[in-house]
Amino acid sequence: MNLMNLARKQWDRTAAIVLTASGAVALIGGWIGVSRSAVLAEQTRYIVSGGIVAVFLLGLGAALWISADLRDEWRKLDRIEQALGDGVLRWAGESSAEVPIDLTEAAGPPPRLRAATTATSNG
Repeated sequence: MNLMNLARKQWDRTAAIVLTASGAVALIGGWIGVSRSAVLAEQTRYIVSGGIVAVFLLGLGAALWISADLRDEWRKLDRIEQALGDGVLRWAGESSAEVPIDLTEAAGPPPRLRAATTATSNG
């Protein structure tokens, strides 16, 4: 049941996987057809039906997958924009009362370097 809900929610990724798998099957089928035929005229129909259809299906599957990834990125940007609009997040330097703090000087060296410094300074 959870797999069907996931497939419904991620319909573009599901379609991309199905199209890519279909393209791989068409490519393998075309290759098998070409390899079993010695006559060039018979091989061309396998190249057309298997190879060109496979390239089309693989390209369509890749385009759908990239489209799904871009849609996810736009959703993330929309959430960030909404949080900024609601005042949950603030731009750096938005308020004139804020004073920038240099965290590299305040924190000091990392703990490993601090331990090595104290060991050499004590001995």
